[in-house]
Amino acid sequence: MFTGLIEEIGIISSVAKQSQGAVISVTCAKILDDLKLGDSVAIDGACQTVVKLRPSGFDVEAAKETLDLTTFNDYKSGRKVNLERAMLSNGRFGGHIVSGHIDGVGIFKRKENQGLADVYYFEAHENVAKYIVYKGSICINGVSLTIASIDRNIFSISVIPMTLQETNLPDLKIGDKVNLESDILAKYVEKFVLAKDNKILRLNKSENKSRRDIE
Repeated sequence: MFTGLIEEIGIISSVAKQSQGAVISVTCAKILDDLKLGDSVAIDGACQTVVKLRPSGFDVEAAKETLDLTTFNDYKSGRKVNLERAMLSNGRFGGHIVSGHIDGVGIFKRKENQGLADVYYFEAHENVAKYIVYKGSICINGVSLTIASIDRNIFSISVIPMTLQETNLPDLKIGDKVNLESDILAKYVEKFVLAKDNKILRLNKSENKSRRDIE
């Protein structure tokens, strides 16, 4: 589990594509102080397992599904990526609940300056947009952010200067893809509601069958 608070900006040093995935090497420094083989690291919000440690970074093995659902397919040497280690149970929970499971890829549409902050606009696919609510949470490239506005599948977030300094969001160009993870609480609510509806449906079917048996 993660919080969406970026610890360091890493650099993609190499991407070795394979038939069913890719080995991605990341150069970094800060998060190496206690990183171990098998640890989880969110790379632009996507949870990955460390399979190799190097003095200047680490490697992960991204499966085909990860490449299909994230921006990893576009990774090239020199690209900046947001990094966060899995959260500690005794640490402050400063962002929101982030699983590191990407729901889909969004598109950066435009940016507007509003005094202290910059407002970024993104387009989300329907399967992500349905979970977005005004003032709710969303994770963009691993960054925990608050929804500032939403109009159908277009939403905006407001970014303060510190967040811009500590993440790769300033590197975005119009049309660039970003990893999106919607609020997991919304998914559970949907699941519970659907489960209840399914239960009622099963009861109704059972009652109808009982009536037919009586008749």
